[in-house]
Amino acid sequence: MRRFQNSIWVYGDYRNYFQNRVTLQLLARAVELAPEIDADVCAVIFGHSVDDFVGEYIAHGAQKVYVIDHPDLKTYSSETHAALLTHLSRRFSPEIILIGATDFGRELAPRVAKRLGTGLTADCIRLSIDDNGLLIQTAPAFGGNLLAKTVTPACRPQMATVRPGTFQELPHNDDAVGDIIPVTMPEDLPVPRARLMRSERIPKRAQRLEDAQVVVCGGRGMGSKTKFKKLFELARLLGGEVGATRPVVYSNWIAHDALVGQAGKHVHPQVLFSFGVSGAIQHTAAIADADLIVAINKNPEAPMMKMADTAIVADANQVCSSLIRELKRRIRE
Repeated sequence: MRRFQNSIWVYGDYRNYFQNRVTLQLLARAVELAPEIDADVCAVIFGHSVDDFVGEYIAHGAQKVYVIDHPDLKTYSSETHAALLTHLSRRFSPEIILIGATDFGRELAPRVAKRLGTGLTADCIRLSIDDNGLLIQTAPAFGGNLLAKTVTPACRPQMATVRPGTFQELPHNDDAVGDIIPVTMPEDLPVPRARLMRSERIPKRAQRLEDAQVVVCGGRGMGSKTKFKKLFELARLLGGEVGATRPVVYSNWIAHDALVGQAGKHVHPQVLFSFGVSGAIQHTAAIADADLIVAINKNPEAPMMKMADTAIVADANQVCSSLIRELKRRIRE
């Protein structure tokens, strides 16, 4: 039987490093989990001319970094990257592999888990270690109404994808040191069935919802899709972003990427405004890290009102309109 090393691997997706920090967030959580199973924290990175990113991963907690640096890896291929991660896992036998639950991670992780014959828990919102040293992978289930805890007692490695924004990255440590382990590109890689001809990054002016310092969240209490749109103007005046509850998203008042909840984004702004949100557990679990919560709702007994630092019993639409008028007046003055 193959012996697995006590190591936690974090797959490094550096392609949008300065905006997408999920790799650093997973490294931070791995640093917290590692002492419980006496494990090394390792990053794994594939690409070409990636020395700068190797240094960044060490500065954010990686004790070892496995690197495959090759010109053929300059552009991403799901088939190639899945084959490489499978190859390294079979060679070095990590105990745990963590991958960000981005579009990229959701494409890569299942392919690797299938090849390795192990389990995978997708879109985790919590990671912990049980008394037997197994990774407890907590993820929403049944449309976000329940939280399921999964362990992988027999197969290795234990694998999970984790949503961006779930954990906080560690501060950059210029004095950190780590081992860099270069790995030769395997010669027997399968030829990708698809290849990239051209790519173009579409710039986005708005900041990511999970990074916003001001979040304006709206629920069905706003009354209608037309009234809900007022939240975008308020968020613009406040320099923030708009989030929403699941009923709003399912009613097509806003796109799914604005969903704040266990089945969506986790946010931790300095200020969160909650307009017409009742406060279901699926939503409140994703905003618990907000520094200040201001809730506006007609129902003073709504769970959201009890959770808020400041609760205003009023019509959410009217309060939103009043705030917009006042902010515009102050700007004019």
